[in-house]
Amino acid sequence: MTTTQLPSRNLALFDLDNTLLAGDSDFEWPRFLIKRGILEQQYYDERNNQFYQQYQQGCLDMAEYLAFTLTPLKRFSRQELDALHADYLQEHIKPIITRKARELLAHHAAQGDEMIIITATNHFITAPIARELGVANLIAIDLEEGADGRFTGNIIGVPSFQAGKITRLEQWLAARQQTLQSYAHSYFYSDSRNDLPLLSLVSHPVAVDPDAMLREHAQAQGWPVISLRD
Repeated sequence: MTTTQLPSRNLALFDLDNTLLAGDSDFEWPRFLIKRGILEQQYYDERNNQFYQQYQQGCLDMAEYLAFTLTPLKRFSRQELDALHADYLQEHIKPIITRKARELLAHHAAQGDEMIIITATNHFITAPIARELGVANLIAIDLEEGADGRFTGNIIGVPSFQAGKITRLEQWLAARQQTLQSYAHSYFYSDSRNDLPLLSLVSHPVAVDPDAMLREHAQAQGWPVISLRD
């Protein structure tokens, strides 16, 4: 007589901006470029604030937003961008990584959970941040590169935004011949109403310093509501 072996490992998914970070990496990047004199402050501040408000309200036009955010990347070689990012990480990102966020990641790592950061911010911005956080797996918006290694301003595949996060996660799992059912439990930590599709899919959704709509939904559903702010 044979018995079916139940999955023993958990899957832990983490949104990045305003969840593991006490701020938004996509919002901080142009602020950093403005400080360096690379972007014109008034125009980018106004547009960036408009897009951020749209994101918080759940009505962001992702195509328009990506066209705005990716344009500066086309101006620089990868070597130049990587040098800029190293300073950006030190000056703008490390100060908004909270102690509680690192403790949460360490908790899941200690349990041996499969950990993934899944974010609507692009891979260039987020890959060094994921490394700083010690998370090996990253699902982010993938950027097209030209033959010279420069970013073209175009994206590749499905943006990992709203329901697109489910699509990208399913693709990630399928490439490993897995599904959510391959794991004993699945967790997703997020602050945003934009992540309700994926939060509703996992077995353990957690609202982290949530916006008003997510907080209301989480409380109605009996989901945990936590804060990672120090």
